[in-house]
Amino acid sequence: MGVRIAEVMAALSLTTDLATGLPFEKGLRVCIVADELVKRLPDRVTDDGRLRATTYQATLLRSIGCTSRAPENAAEFVDDVAFQCAVKHLDLDADHLAEQLTGFGDWQGSPESQQSLADRFVDLVTTDGPHAARYSCEVSRALAPPMGACADAVAALDDVYERWDGHGLPDGRSAHRLSFAGRIMHVAEQAVLAHVAGGTDHAIAEVRRRGGGHLDPDVARIFVDDAPSILASTAETDLLAAVLEREPAPQSTVDGAGFTSLCGVLGMVADLKSVYLTGHSSRVARVAAAAARRVGLTDAQIGDLEAAGHLHGLGCVVVPSSLLDRPQPSGQLGTADRERLRLQSYWTSRILERCPSLRTLEPLTRPAGALHAAFAEAGWGTWRGSTDASGPFAARILEAAEVWCTLTEDRPGRPALPPAAARSHLCAAVDDGRLESDAVWAVLSAVDVAPVSQAAPNGLTARELEVLRHAAKGMSNREIAVALVISERTVGHHLAHVFDKTGYRTRAGVAVWAVQRGLIPAEPGDLERALS
Repeated sequence: MGVRIAEVMAALSLTTDLATGLPFEKGLRVCIVADELVKRLPDRVTDDGRLRATTYQATLLRSIGCTSRAPENAAEFVDDVAFQCAVKHLDLDADHLAEQLTGFGDWQGSPESQQSLADRFVDLVTTDGPHAARYSCEVSRALAPPMGACADAVAALDDVYERWDGHGLPDGRSAHRLSFAGRIMHVAEQAVLAHVAGGTDHAIAEVRRRGGGHLDPDVARIFVDDAPSILASTAETDLLAAVLEREPAPQSTVDGAGFTSLCGVLGMVADLKSVYLTGHSSRVARVAAAAARRVGLTDAQIGDLEAAGHLHGLGCVVVPSSLLDRPQPSGQLGTADRERLRLQSYWTSRILERCPSLRTLEPLTRPAGALHAAFAEAGWGTWRGSTDASGPFAARILEAAEVWCTLTEDRPGRPALPPAAARSHLCAAVDDGRLESDAVWAVLSAVDVAPVSQAAPNGLTARELEVLRHAAKGMSNREIAVALVISERTVGHHLAHVFDKTGYRTRAGVAVWAVQRGLIPAEPGDLERALS
């Protein structure tokens, strides 16, 4: 019997709760409330159960694109996690926005800083808002199908930021031009957010107020008319079990490579938090799996290790991108920031332990997850302190793979180390007891096998691939031009070709496309081989 796809979707929902600064299991509650709303619809509109299945998937995947603009949001609003939480609660209706913005930016502390962020939001919401929403929608369309979402659920994700009255983003679609599942999802989410904030009466008042503006008035009325009963369904002791029990038949399962692929999607969501981490988890997974083959682990063990490699950094979504992308060492951090960095591995474990099929992978991820956090705390320099030597050998392989990949990738304030220098770091870590010698040997043996140079897919030239990799790191056209010693206009031409050939139009979209094809991050020396 394979792993239920719905269970991995639930794990993704837990991950995106953390990424958006919302209470853990908020997404599970939204799924339950949405399901209760569908049950109260007339039979003639429920499409023989199809609407229920679509809504179920869409609510669990609702925020799958939430990290796509995390670095940009952090640049504009300092703390992208707090910013997303604030935006979730805002009503963009002109009659209510000004009042709601009184508390916007409270993560900045001083009233002057708060007001500055609120003013910036008002300035950007109409100019940059549509582009920002397209970022998320494009990444959602790229990642939801590999998660097993049906076509109708993927379409509903395009409606996440739209509104019934047409004042939403990115396209301003209104009323019945929005998918039914999307309209149900809107009501369910606002009901849950208001219920958590102020109880049943507040949820009723908020949904009623938003009906006809943000929300479909008919769906809002269904909630208001039976809110106590609907909200009581979220009082389950084990919300994840309750969500899985509600999955419409037939229940979809995967095993082997299919399960690893699902885990890869979760890893990509986490890696998008930083322009420096894009593709990191998938590379760690590949290196760890190759190392495991070198030492003769079984196919089942290799599969588990590869899946764990994708998942080991999930907890980084709780950390603001501005903190992940800073080059300063921990001595220049405040206590609260240091604690957020250290808690990454804790949250990775929390997510995995909540899901029965992922629980067995948690011990494999623990050492590498702790290292992931330690590197970030140290400003991506050489980590300090020793790691837990009590875990299984496969976990020590993943730990060594994490060190190798981190050292040989660009990080804030430093370029990727040459392979020889990275090898010296790993050997030194063996000497002082931080890494297990056989695990390091396996990783170094695996990476010493030079990758075979292959033509880039979709007809990309080697130069276009090089430009794509720089753009995926968030570099501007001017910065790419300086790095490659070409004109800014030439960079623009190359990017236009990249967009045309990949079918994506945003930095995050082309980054996801490249990671899915193993093009990011680059292995040491592979670009030189391609250009030779």
